[in-house]
Amino acid sequence: MTTTDLRATFEAVPLPVLLVDRNDHILAPNSMARALLGQQIEGRNYVTMLRQPEIVEAIEQTLRDRKPRTVRYRSTDVAQEITYTVSCRFVEQQSDPETAGVMLCFEDTSQLRSASQMRQDFVANVSHELRTPLTALIGFIETLQGPARDDPSARERFLNIMAAEAGRMNRLVGDLLSLSRVESEERVRPTGQVDVGALIVSVTGTLKPLADEGGIQVELEQPATPVSITGDHDQLNQVFTNLIENALKYGGTGGRVTVRISPSGHEPALRTTGVQIQVTDNGPGIDPIHLPRLTERFYRADSHRSREVGGTGLGLAIVKHIVNRHRGRLTVTSELGQGAVFTVILPIRLESQATLS
Repeated sequence: MTTTDLRATFEAVPLPVLLVDRNDHILAPNSMARALLGQQIEGRNYVTMLRQPEIVEAIEQTLRDRKPRTVRYRSTDVAQEITYTVSCRFVEQQSDPETAGVMLCFEDTSQLRSASQMRQDFVANVSHELRTPLTALIGFIETLQGPARDDPSARERFLNIMAAEAGRMNRLVGDLLSLSRVESEERVRPTGQVDVGALIVSVTGTLKPLADEGGIQVELEQPATPVSITGDHDQLNQVFTNLIENALKYGGTGGRVTVRISPSGHEPALRTTGVQIQVTDNGPGIDPIHLPRLTERFYRADSHRSREVGGTGLGLAIVKHIVNRHRGRLTVTSELGQGAVFTVILPIRLESQATLS
């Protein structure tokens, strides 16, 4: 196989591929390899183009002993670092000794590594969130079995704290199960019909005791004509319960929370007609630095305040997945001292959407 044939073969491979010959020169890079390493890499010394010690050493050893190797290569020529797994294999054609050398194949494994890191972080966060109340429960139980055995006032105080910690664990487990369920259903198209106005009225009615406790007025603004959308009633109920409850808990006492339903006509982001549901509070607001990460699992803009009011750090992650299932959008705008606005944009009919990918 000539160098021309080799180049044509590599061009058919849907990954960056090239050959390093025995003279340390790069031969037959395909277009993806050029895009990754540079358009003028052919004929250049591989050390000057690859530079990273791990891959240089792997190529040297494979040229020497002809054994296959796999190493990592990190591309730093883009805004986001990409990690490639590089397979090094010695190839030799008796008919054309010039093409003998090490073939390098670059496979982008960034998403796999990112997913693995997310799983590790998730397990660590769950362990931390459960360990804190469990430690408290164990400590109080030991106290009640020992020094506070015959102290009625201490017993009552400790039992109240234990009940609160047990409730916290129960909420966390419930949210973990809910998150798992909505993630598993995220690619399944909802088929029910939901009256958005009636749903919001039901949610605000359920949360009225919480609003009264904080002295907060919940105002609902909706069009005279009912707005019906294709969706999962229970999941959308969960979305707006979470958003309105958050507004009541974090929006400050003695204030006002406004829920506005607005049919928005054609939504470019959805490529169909949609409806916007905005939940606005007049609380202290959220520092803009936190906004891009609010829907991450266990991310809290104010950890102390969140735990104080019983938050698990999973609510907005659940909201995000449910909105994604409905092929909608969730946006958050806020400035410190000026409250926050959570906007859910949902398509009126999922039937008009493109096929789920």
